[in-house]
Amino acid sequence: MRTHRDGDGGQVAVEFVGMVPLILLTLALLWQVVLVGYTYTLAGNAADEAARACAVGDDGPAAARRHIDGAWSVSGGGCEQGGGMVHVEVEVEVPVLVPGVGGLFKVPAAAGAIWEGPTP
Repeated sequence: MRTHRDGDGGQVAVEFVGMVPLILLTLALLWQVVLVGYTYTLAGNAADEAARACAVGDDGPAAARRHIDGAWSVSGGGCEQGGGMVHVEVEVEVPVLVPGVGGLFKVPAAAGAIWEGPTP
């Protein structure tokens, strides 16, 4: 009687080596999804901070950039006044796998606040 099957030696190692690229690709895609979600959160926060700054007469774009890490690029944040309100729109670029490297697309965010600055 034989206790060892011929020809199966190393099969687990071969299957593992074949699965490693698929596992790594899956992890990279999951990380990219996390970055997209985090960028949406950052964009909303930047718009809120810019709106708060504009509401008291401060610099909205500077407030938006101040509340975003340097690895994310933010654009917009200018104040639009009307009807006792200020409105702000910003865009934050989603990085590719590593913050600070390239960009896939821009995430828009908008916010508003009641004007609290001096009456003109």
